[in-house]
Amino acid sequence: MVKDLLIILIGSSLVSNVVLSQFLGLCPFLGVSKKTKTASGMGIAVIFVITLASLVAGVIYKYILIPCNITYLQTIVFILVIAALVQFVEMFLKKYIPSLYESLGVYLPLITTNCAVLGVALTNVQKNYGIIEGVVNGFATAVGFTISIVILAGIREKMEYNDVPESFKGMPIVLVTAGLMAIAFCGFSGLL
Repeated sequence: MVKDLLIILIGSSLVSNVVLSQFLGLCPFLGVSKKTKTASGMGIAVIFVITLASLVAGVIYKYILIPCNITYLQTIVFILVIAALVQFVEMFLKKYIPSLYESLGVYLPLITTNCAVLGVALTNVQKNYGIIEGVVNGFATAVGFTISIVILAGIREKMEYNDVPESFKGMPIVLVTAGLMAIAFCGFSGLL
C-alpha cells in the first residue's frame, strides 16, 4: 500500500507532470509565473484546491454517483465541487492574505476553469483510484504543478537581466523555456 502511494506520488509530481507532460493548467502556468512569490502563492492555492477537490470528488463519486447509478454526471458534479472550493479559497485569501489575493488577480478565479483540477478528478476515476489514492494523486499533481510554476518563475526573474533578442522578448522566450523544462522533466521518466 505504501509502495503504491509512493509510486503515485513520484509519478504524478515528476514523471507525469501535469503541466510539462500533460499540458494541463497552462493558463496560470504562463500567466502567474512572472515572480516567484506570486507563483508559490498560486502553487499553494492549487495544492489546497486540487487535494481537497480530489477528496470531495472521490467521496461523492463513491458514495453518491455509483450507488445512484448516475456516474454520467461526474463531470458536472466535479466542476461544481471545484467551483465551490475555489470560491472558498478566494474568500479566505481576500480576508486573511489580501496582498496575495491582489497579486494573483484574475488568475485565482481561473483555478475554477483550470483543466488540471478537473483533469485530476477525472484521472482518479479513470484509474479506479480509491479515495486515499485519489487524494495522494491530487496532492502529488498539485505539487508537480507548484514545482513547475516556481521553477519557471525563477527562470523568468533571471531572464529579466539577460540580453534576449527582440523577436524572442516576452512570451516567445517563456514558451521556449517551458519547452526546455518539459524536455528536462523527461529525465524523470527513468524513476519508475
